[in-house]
Amino acid sequence: MLNLLGPKQQGRRINWEVILLALPALIFVVAVFILPFLFGLNLSLHTNLKGVGGFTLSNYLQFFNDPSQNDSIWITFQVALPVTLFSIIISIPLAYYMRRGIRFERFITTLLILPLTLGNVMVAQSMLMYFGRQGWFNQGLQAMGLIKDPLALVHNWAGVEIALFIQNFPFVFLMILGYMSGISPDLERASRMLGVGAWRTFWRVIWPLVLPGVAIAFCLNFVANFTVFPTAVLVGRPENQTKVLSIIAFRAAYEQNNPPLGTAIAFIMGAIEFLVVASVLWLRSRTAKVSVLGGGKGS
Repeated sequence: MLNLLGPKQQGRRINWEVILLALPALIFVVAVFILPFLFGLNLSLHTNLKGVGGFTLSNYLQFFNDPSQNDSIWITFQVALPVTLFSIIISIPLAYYMRRGIRFERFITTLLILPLTLGNVMVAQSMLMYFGRQGWFNQGLQAMGLIKDPLALVHNWAGVEIALFIQNFPFVFLMILGYMSGISPDLERASRMLGVGAWRTFWRVIWPLVLPGVAIAFCLNFVANFTVFPTAVLVGRPENQTKVLSIIAFRAAYEQNNPPLGTAIAFIMGAIEFLVVASVLWLRSRTAKVSVLGGGKGS
């Protein structure tokens, strides 16, 4: 039989086999992500538990008009941002040093991965026993005569920062290390052969290549720290210093028995995370363009 379809029409034919193979994954995404998202959005725009009646923004307005609730936005940034930046700053030189492999690398990597397997609750419980006022850390410092009174390292902002660093630093470091290790050593050798020093080689060669990985690591770590809940309760002070958005959403939904308000606060938290992630990715793209233009001019 003659093929009456032209080349363009043949290219537009629907590949039903691919669609059928992707259908289970599509159903899973719709059932697990899209439908709950739409249900939560609909619930946040109502004032009754069943989500019926007219749409209203009263839940969002109630949150922003209540200083005892909206101040949690700044508190959450105070908790999430410093530990995120500190993890990135520590990971970059450490990954640069380990990018070509060092002695006992497997042992060090195992130690770094271990906190990821413990979970938030176990890390927090261990901190209470180790960094508490009667914990081993304070007892050791007092025995050496370095301090007289125990240091307050738990049930405050510092305790949450330490716990978040222990939990999330390995993830950030391993991600940046993966990007660092993927850079060809020939690029560094070529730069050094041209008489460029190690510091300038890092900023002109290594940094532009590893910047996408740093940006992604920052975004993922920031989101994880911004949504902190059990750590802020167990080793923090949830009534003031660590009264983060997730705690406000939980109290609104389950202590005040107002799920629409709690859902609205959760959407506000998600919107803030989206704005931060979008801003970081935009800055990364702008920085990459500037680096390319600067390199093209021979600067």
